[in-house]
Amino acid sequence: MANVKELSVEEKLRALYDLQLIDSRIDEIRNVRGELPLEVEDLEDEVAGLSTRLEKLKSDLETIEEQIKDKKNAIEGHKESIKKYATQQKEVRNNREFNALTKEVEFQELEIQLAEKHIKEMKASIEHKKVVFGETKDKLEAKQTHLKHKKSELSDIMAETEKEENFLIGKSEEFRGLIEARLLTAYDRIRSSVRNGLAVVSIERGASAGSFFTIPPQTQMEIASRKKILTDEHSGRILVDNVLADEEKEKMHQLFAKI
Repeated sequence: MANVKELSVEEKLRALYDLQLIDSRIDEIRNVRGELPLEVEDLEDEVAGLSTRLEKLKSDLETIEEQIKDKKNAIEGHKESIKKYATQQKEVRNNREFNALTKEVEFQELEIQLAEKHIKEMKASIEHKKVVFGETKDKLEAKQTHLKHKKSELSDIMAETEKEENFLIGKSEEFRGLIEARLLTAYDRIRSSVRNGLAVVSIERGASAGSFFTIPPQTQMEIASRKKILTDEHSGRILVDNVLADEEKEKMHQLFAKI
């Protein structure tokens, strides 16, 4: 931190403005990506959700098919029982035994009817689930295609900008190391409170950049003297004169051109 204390006001202003130019360039790079990373993340969640739903539908269909098999086997069992009772009816010795066997046959027939009703319902359920399965599969394939396109798009942008962004992040940290904590805190606070992230701005046509409020000539002279750090009373932004700004812009332009 010893180096920080040795900086003159002008050097602090230059470091702050350089930091602003670097951070603004990082903002531009990230704005190019925009919402794309979030879009990719959302699409990945959708694909995962649809895949899970497909697996669940597939499992449900397999379960229902097994249940239909069980019902069909049960029907065969009931039919065998009916044959058995019908044979026994031929061998009965009294009406009581005959009637008892008749009730057993009727019960088995009712069980067959109930099983057939269940099979019909399950087949209808299968048909419905197959439609849903097909629709879900189509939707999944469409989302997967869309995700692949978005990932490719993001990958292309990342390939173009990642090297520059990483370099600039390193430079941002380097310049932050030159600035005392109090000024950094003010810089970060202002940057986070304004939409365009500009915490340090130059004087343009008698006003701070992006503002319509005129800065008094006396204040402009003080800013140009670079003897103290002044802020815009309306926006709270740190102010630098346009000559210093132009010099630092040219310096940063040359730095960015090397990346």
